[in-house]
Amino acid sequence: MYRYNLFSKIVSIMVIMLIPITILYFYSNKTTTDVLRSELNTSNSNQLSFFQNQVETNMELLSSWPILLIHDPDILSLKDTVLPTENLNLDAINLVKRIQTKLSIQESSSNWKSKLYLYSPAIHRVVTERDAKSYEDEELKREVKSGWHVERIADQYEDRFLFSWYSFTPYSSEFSPQRAATIMKVEFDSQNIEDMLDKFKSDGRRDPFYYKQGMGLIFNRSADKPLADKLVERLEEEQLNGSENRTLMMDGQSYSVNIVYSDKMGWYLIDYMPLSDILQPIHKSNRLFYFSMGALLLMSCLVAYILYVQVQLPIRQLVGGFQRLKQGDYSVRVGIKGKNEFSFLSGRFNNMVEQTQELIENVLMEKIHVREARLKQLQSQINPHFFYNCFSFITSMAKLGNREAVVGMSHNLSRYYRYTTRQERDLVSLTEEIEFVAHYLEIQNMRMSRLQYSISIPPQMRRLEIPPLVLQPLVENAVLHGIEPLASAGVLRITGSCSGRTMTLTVEDDGQGMLPEAMEELESKLSSAMDEEMGCGVWNVHQRMRLRYGEAAGLHFALSPLGGLQATLQWQLPESNTDTEKISGREQHD
Repeated sequence: MYRYNLFSKIVSIMVIMLIPITILYFYSNKTTTDVLRSELNTSNSNQLSFFQNQVETNMELLSSWPILLIHDPDILSLKDTVLPTENLNLDAINLVKRIQTKLSIQESSSNWKSKLYLYSPAIHRVVTERDAKSYEDEELKREVKSGWHVERIADQYEDRFLFSWYSFTPYSSEFSPQRAATIMKVEFDSQNIEDMLDKFKSDGRRDPFYYKQGMGLIFNRSADKPLADKLVERLEEEQLNGSENRTLMMDGQSYSVNIVYSDKMGWYLIDYMPLSDILQPIHKSNRLFYFSMGALLLMSCLVAYILYVQVQLPIRQLVGGFQRLKQGDYSVRVGIKGKNEFSFLSGRFNNMVEQTQELIENVLMEKIHVREARLKQLQSQINPHFFYNCFSFITSMAKLGNREAVVGMSHNLSRYYRYTTRQERDLVSLTEEIEFVAHYLEIQNMRMSRLQYSISIPPQMRRLEIPPLVLQPLVENAVLHGIEPLASAGVLRITGSCSGRTMTLTVEDDGQGMLPEAMEELESKLSSAMDEEMGCGVWNVHQRMRLRYGEAAGLHFALSPLGGLQATLQWQLPESNTDTEKISGREQHD
């Protein structure tokens, strides 16, 4: 009885849920379609207006060039130039060349390909970027017009348009070449507008073009020209009325047409998109939704029954078993019925419970052993090459009869290797590590007399406990790779600082240093597996500090004020830590 009640409840709930969902979907879909059309038209109009403003801005920028250049000192001086003959003298040639240079610079200052012309009645020549030739007054008078003048140019493949703008001084209502002191013209080709149309046509549905009645059309380079011509014919039949949005039917298909008129250019910017491309996904989703509702209703009846019998009951038993297991009851067992996935899962659950406690203990012990072995392995890596060099030094000094050098080297070497070979402890005091580094530096000083070092560690830091052999590899790198290759180098400085729980040890030298790219590459390799190209010293230190103090600890490299490399070892003490209490107590006492 309980089973069938649950079944009927699930089916009833599904039906009750589907009815309002279907009604709401129908209403929201209609609203969405209407809003989509309105917002699409608004968005397209705004984008077209923005694009139109960009084109107008570029044209206004070009039209301002003549006004600016007319007041240039060289151009002003050109109007006062007097030529004794028709040919240019040396001063006039130099002046023209300077003007050509300025024209070239001005032309290259815009993304649009344009051309500037300077008409000089004084020398009766038109100066361009590359030429200075004569012109006819009557021809110039016919060409000069107010505002932007557009001229159609017949090309081999398509029509192009040439836009030109004239400015002259002194200004008068009627232009006369004889009365003008300077005339300038800026000219650009419609290919600049085509380039902008190509960039504007970005999402694949747009197909914008410019149109001016009685003049022609400026297309983007991938436009559907026959369709655009039909569209223009329909628009001319219904008469264009400035900026507007329309929906037109052409060849059995509906198009959304957006029109923006430019008062400055006198051209219409027109863009169109098939409404079917926009609304087709909505119609398709409608059909899929209604089909899904019917299928979902049928499937819900079957799923409700299967869900209860085949899934809900076995899951309930497993959940109960897990709850008892969570409470620490490892005697819990789940009954196995039938032969299916849940019976297999129940059997595996029973086996898991039997082995859980043993596995937990084994895994924990194994992790502890692995971690300890990892620390010991990282700690035990020592470079034997240093050992060979020391004995070579002792041999050389013995042959030379330098008894003090042999005794000093032997003493420091014995202290050095006694420290490195008798490290059963996981942690040592920083004082011991510093003494060990001092012995190492004394050994190197015997081999290299120019080596001078200083160690400045605050007293409160010297009582800290750190992993052994973390400071010496940094000092060794500074000596061998920084100071020794450079004959003029010899200064090494070790400093320490503490700020709260953050501890810092710095080793720097005046050696040859590293390039920033090399430092970045070295820091990136420290966190990855050690390869053959990089020695184990600094990698060893970085990994041991991260294992001991967490991911934030480790090595960082930078340029040293001394001129060489600066290696900084930084770590943070835990909040509840004896070393932290020592540091804090010392700071308060100081």
